[in-house]
Amino acid sequence: MAIECLVLGAGQEVGKSCVVATIGGKRVMFDCGMHMGYHDRRHYPDFARALAAWGAPDFTAALSCVVITHFHLDHIGALPYFTEVCGYHGPIYMTYPTKALAPFMLEDYRKVTMDQRGEAEQYSYEDILRCMKKVIPLDLKQTVQVDKDLVIRAYYAGHVLGAAMIYAKVGEASMVYTGDYNMTPDRHLGAAQIDRLKLDLLITESTYAKTIRDSKHAREREFLKAVHKCVSGGGKVLIPTFALGRAQELCMLLDDYWERMNLKIPIYFSAGLTIQANMYYKMLIGWTSQKIKDSHAVHNPFDFKHVCHFERSFINNPGPCVLFATPGMISGGFSLEAFKKWAPSEKNLITLPGYCVSGTVGHKLMSGKPRKIVLDKDTHIDVRCQIHQLAFSPHTDSKGIMDLTEFLSPKHVILVHGEKPQMAYLKERIESELGMPCFYPANNESVSIPTTHNLKMSTTERFITSCATEQGKQSLRKRNLIHGTGTLEVNDSDEAVAEGVLLMEKHKAPKIMCEDELLQVLGMGRHLVQFETMNPSGLEAAVESELKRAEAADLGSEGK
Repeated sequence: MAIECLVLGAGQEVGKSCVVATIGGKRVMFDCGMHMGYHDRRHYPDFARALAAWGAPDFTAALSCVVITHFHLDHIGALPYFTEVCGYHGPIYMTYPTKALAPFMLEDYRKVTMDQRGEAEQYSYEDILRCMKKVIPLDLKQTVQVDKDLVIRAYYAGHVLGAAMIYAKVGEASMVYTGDYNMTPDRHLGAAQIDRLKLDLLITESTYAKTIRDSKHAREREFLKAVHKCVSGGGKVLIPTFALGRAQELCMLLDDYWERMNLKIPIYFSAGLTIQANMYYKMLIGWTSQKIKDSHAVHNPFDFKHVCHFERSFINNPGPCVLFATPGMISGGFSLEAFKKWAPSEKNLITLPGYCVSGTVGHKLMSGKPRKIVLDKDTHIDVRCQIHQLAFSPHTDSKGIMDLTEFLSPKHVILVHGEKPQMAYLKERIESELGMPCFYPANNESVSIPTTHNLKMSTTERFITSCATEQGKQSLRKRNLIHGTGTLEVNDSDEAVAEGVLLMEKHKAPKIMCEDELLQVLGMGRHLVQFETMNPSGLEAAVESELKRAEAADLGSEGK
């Protein structure tokens, strides 16, 4: 049996995560995301092509279930389209926080991009609601029997509130799909946690396949220094971010700094859904870091003292301010509107706290220091502001990927959610340092992973006794050599070996037994073959005699 993996998205790129794994005839779709950098057919995974390859009448018949790892749009953004437009009506699993927060993320993005997509590619607010009604919520480490053969389980991934790594098993074949994860705790989330599992396959993200980050405190100091310097000089700071995740982390950091420094400069958040999001964060304290769980009864860190709502009319207000604007990556919406207004001023600062996918304004800013951004033939933006790229991404770095891979020790590894050159580098490290076959397929490519089939067998009581006896003899020999006066060396790697015979009969379970037990089963006696040594002269005489006998026999045969 093999695990067949079809990569529909995030193959040699970051965006529209979607991997379909077939395990023992059960087909599981992990994530169903959109690509933030495209506004054409590449925006969603190529679902129709996959269905044609499977030869199924529809997606509900083709798939055993869909599992979503977290609420980021590159992992869930295509789900309403897949269920309400493509017609998938089977089970959908995600954690409780993801189910609670995903509708806000989907609707916020739908509203800010309505004018960028054709109607055939778009889904409505009603589609989002109908889609979310189909979702079955998961708890951490809850083992879910999807059907009589397929089992899934969620593990804490860090990254964002409710993010999960997914374990899937059919028979003896098992795998883990990580989604996005973080091996380092931050202010509001803990580090990823997973059991040591026996795996045939690990599918892991590789966003920062070559990056090893500085300490968290050094990155925080760098961020605060850049922001404080800008506002002290009368400038405006734009922080493009999504409404959930890094927004809460950075708001906590700035709110605490503003309080300590007694700063009166306003901090704004442009997304109205932040109030609703923070309400859920307060309700879902159990999914946050241990520090927050221990202290939230005294002070809830999501009650921000210095962060307030931003009205669109404020965009032309004079004076310094800090603005969190959605969406992240400056791919549209209010973050793009604020960028157009503030980018031409040298006093202002654009700080990019995380990864930006190719095709977005954020990616163009991170790829160099452009003096002009061309949005379309009619829109050119002069860029004179300061640009800071800060490593506040909630993804694990190269060390974290290697640590998790070594801890789980799978038989095979597939890399997704990364850029091709960096994936090639990480593949070489995994194969050379950990000795595991590693693959990084492109979109719409498949990889077949062989699985191990464990054979269950019984043993006779006599064989077990012989094993124990041999082990005892070995221990005694070692003890005598160590404490005696002998000069023989003891090899600690020597292991006691008990010899037996594996009997496999039709319609019966395999059994290991001793040699004489097998003879009894077969009704046979023991046969011995004895060899004698001969000196060279005797051997030559015997060979010559045998040759003469054979020659005489041949002559007699010819005479007849």
